[in-house]
Amino acid sequence: MTELLSRMLLGATLGLTMVLLLRRPARRLFGAGPAFTLWLLPIALMLAPLLPRGWAPAAIVVLPGMTVTPHFVAGTSSATFAIDWAHELVAVWLFGAAAGLLRLALHYFRLVLGTRAAPIGWMCTLAEAAPNLDLRRVRVHGTGPAVLWALPRSLILLPNDFTTRFDNAATRELVLRHELTHVRRGDALWSVVMEIATALLWFHPLAWIARARFRLDQELACDAASLRALPERTANYARALLDSVAVQPAPVLIPWLAEPQLKERLAMIARIPPSVLRRRVGFVATAMLLAGGLFVAGGRAPAQAETPTDTGISSPKLEYQHSPEYPATAIQKGEQGMVVLTLAIDSTGRVTKVAIDSAKTTAPAVLQDAAAQSASNWLFKPGMKDGRPVAGRVQVPVTFLLKPHSLSARAIRATRLDGKTYYSCVACRLFDASRSPRK
Repeated sequence: MTELLSRMLLGATLGLTMVLLLRRPARRLFGAGPAFTLWLLPIALMLAPLLPRGWAPAAIVVLPGMTVTPHFVAGTSSATFAIDWAHELVAVWLFGAAAGLLRLALHYFRLVLGTRAAPIGWMCTLAEAAPNLDLRRVRVHGTGPAVLWALPRSLILLPNDFTTRFDNAATRELVLRHELTHVRRGDALWSVVMEIATALLWFHPLAWIARARFRLDQELACDAASLRALPERTANYARALLDSVAVQPAPVLIPWLAEPQLKERLAMIARIPPSVLRRRVGFVATAMLLAGGLFVAGGRAPAQAETPTDTGISSPKLEYQHSPEYPATAIQKGEQGMVVLTLAIDSTGRVTKVAIDSAKTTAPAVLQDAAAQSASNWLFKPGMKDGRPVAGRVQVPVTFLLKPHSLSARAIRATRLDGKTYYSCVACRLFDASRSPRK
């Protein structure tokens, strides 16, 4: 569990870093729409470790297993007071995330409860300004104009002074068209997703830096989509922004205008929009970046060879290993079993990734963690191809066994793994299936 969370955090960090670096160049080259889709990258890289393992072939060399027994049993009670910092940090993160999500939920319901139906006198004005507007979406709230995600349909919030603040029909039409574009694009839901992600990453400085940039890129993409339908109204659109009263962005809301966005939005409006071809190229490039990120972050790189003889690649060999420590809690509970580790090795022989084959593992979680933590420090002699070291993957069974001297010959368990037999006994060795084990 801790390893999975670490990989997801690493993916989110890498995704946020890439978006913050690429968003401005992508906007200049391809436009605001393709640049905004880059924000899918942190989500994709964060969720990549959850992808099924069977997406790509896995060429694995099975190495001889090892057996771990306690060095001593007496005096292990004092070890129970050791602090598992990984679990403590996870507990702190869960507490902070729960507090952030609770605050977000309270703010959301306060917004919903603070809305009221639009006055009857507005109906003709709204229908005239936006004939396609579903009046069931319209609510009155002091933070408007804004869009708020809700079920079964997102809500358009208008301020109490909407008809006086936007005192002509052309300006009201532009404002309502902008909000309807948000609704059509599903931006209200994406704003909620962003707020939830920020609450989950409350400890991450990049998440708070990215929050304001996400809002800006969302507004720029909505402006670009709105102006594509009304290219002749660019000057009126910019004037509507200048005449608006700037408000501070609030959680789960998409305000018509937040003051820090004004300069960027006016600059984008004054810029010559990209052609249709450039925008399509931008969307294709973003899709390729997302697919590549999923493939790499998910650890689904194709294997080198099924066997060492398939392409002339020699097998990796274990040169240095530090035997796992038998956890004191497992000794006290009498827990034992086999952990099958799948290790990714780079061309220098260092372990870059440790995974546990849950289908072949019989040991409880505490023994799995002990084996994985130890294996991350192992050193291998990498496989060779054409005289050069290459990366590879190996599988190593680790058996945790209590009181091996008390096992009778009948009590020894044999585990079959890829055509070989492993015996859960300190004195036993690894034998090929074609050989008979020593008694």
